[in-house]
Amino acid sequence: MSAPATPRLADPYRDTSVIDSRAPRFNQTVVGTVSVLAVVTGWWWLLALLALQLAVGLLLGRRWCLPCLAYFELVQPRFGEGKLEDSRPPRAANIVGFAVLSAAALAYALGATELGVGLGLLVAALALLAAATGFCTGCEAYKLLCRLTGHPFESCPLPEARLADARLRESSLAGRD
Repeated sequence: MSAPATPRLADPYRDTSVIDSRAPRFNQTVVGTVSVLAVVTGWWWLLALLALQLAVGLLLGRRWCLPCLAYFELVQPRFGEGKLEDSRPPRAANIVGFAVLSAAALAYALGATELGVGLGLLVAALALLAAATGFCTGCEAYKLLCRLTGHPFESCPLPEARLADARLRESSLAGRD
């Protein structure tokens, strides 16, 4: 595999308190597109598969999330790392996505097709909106909930020692040019 376009400031599998801001958008594109496909074709099991994939990624980490692997191993190395952001809001959005996708699949399985379609389309619409505009409803709901509970959302920064080390590597690479 070729070297990244620019050195990573954060390891996508170890530095789980932060995430490349483009990674959630990639995941939202996958979730939104597959949700539309599931509703249009009636293949409700795709909604269950998406829910399962979100659960596995949330429980076991990014190495087990197929869209995450695709982004971090195929896309990011070619385009470089995007702006780093706190990973808690996207993680909260994934929890909500898991719950709604699970409910959609269950509704389909129990014969409540209209409810399954509605929930599947809700996930598709919100995921594709977030992918296209960067406005993540689940992320914003997380931040609002933090404020309402008296814990104003403050983004967690990349640990300074790691950031300093990454900057040193970056400057040494720049010196080779």
